[in-house]
Amino acid sequence: MKIAILSRNSELYSTTRLVEAAESRGYSTQVINHLICNIEIDPTGPKLYYNNNYLEDFDAVIPRIGASVTYYGTAVVRQFEMMNVFSVANSRSIVHSRDRLRCLQLLSKSKVGQPKTVFTNYSKNVDHVIHSVGGTPVVMKLLRESDDISSILAEDKSSAESVLEAFNGVKARVIVQEYIKEAKGTDVRMMVVDGEVVGAIKRFNKNRDFQTNTSKRKKSIAIVLTEEEKEIAIRAAASLKLGVAGVDIIQSKRGPLVLNVNSSPGLKEIESVTKLDIAGKIIDYIEKNTIHKT
Repeated sequence: MKIAILSRNSELYSTTRLVEAAESRGYSTQVINHLICNIEIDPTGPKLYYNNNYLEDFDAVIPRIGASVTYYGTAVVRQFEMMNVFSVANSRSIVHSRDRLRCLQLLSKSKVGQPKTVFTNYSKNVDHVIHSVGGTPVVMKLLRESDDISSILAEDKSSAESVLEAFNGVKARVIVQEYIKEAKGTDVRMMVVDGEVVGAIKRFNKNRDFQTNTSKRKKSIAIVLTEEEKEIAIRAAASLKLGVAGVDIIQSKRGPLVLNVNSSPGLKEIESVTKLDIAGKIIDYIEKNTIHKT
């Protein structure tokens, strides 16, 4: 079997682990920088040109697409799909997972629990927005994630108004979410592969900042999940039609709530903490859908 791994850096932990897991089973791999692929639309069929050669005879592709290059990265994944290559994460699901609002809408449609959320078109009716999510404090998140700012906590109405006005002034799209106080700055990252939770960690913020999604600021431990937590992660991944996903939840008084679904989850933290072979589980998933497919 021949597997393409789309990654801009072959030295990254997740990339090297996927190569190791595949090659330990005798499979051939090629790490491909998707940003320098040429997508050729040809009457004879779809083609991908890379490093002076056409990419041919691949059985599967593992997308490791960064958020900043989602558009072109998913176009390359889509081209592989047109070439009848099995993808660990299909292009449409990657796009949906990267659009925070679309992701939340799909979770809501599937009745997956999540914090109360409001999205408006630069509304000045801050009172109603705050009331709709249960009052202050509230969390404000950019629809397009930034490495510098992804979430802001507004402690009171005055702060919320100031932040919303600032974002509105620069035409930045934001969602306003309920703040789950009892979570105390923690979340749980679960890895879902082929409809099964294969690993989980609880993440604590070192400096009490509520943004647990900022990797520089947190520590993690392995965790034993409840059946309810496993079920919500599996349902969240299924709602976005993702065979492999990182699902982040927050533990609340009314049960687990989904914060985010990641279509290209990193493996380093969860494998290092749990000592589990998550990369191997992903290769198992590929085998099931290629070699063992009937």
